[in-house]
Amino acid sequence: MATLRLFASVRVAAGTARADVAGVTVGQVVDAACERFGPEFAGLVQVCRVWRNGEPADRDDPVADGDEVAVLPPVSGG
Repeated sequence: MATLRLFASVRVAAGTARADVAGVTVGQVVDAACERFGPEFAGLVQVCRVWRNGEPADRDDPVADGDEVAVLPPVSGG
């Protein structure tokens, strides 16, 4: 089971900064989180970057027990 870390707007939509989520790929973890946290969260995830263990991740990247999957929304500055 992976540890899902959530930041900024996706953290607010989920109501938590971290959750344990099952899945054997990054995509499965993200999809399971979308089912758990609902349509607002799922909509925000569409524009987010996803990282696995501190590295940019693709949906097909494998996830092992203890891995960390982080969902990072776009950041604007100014």
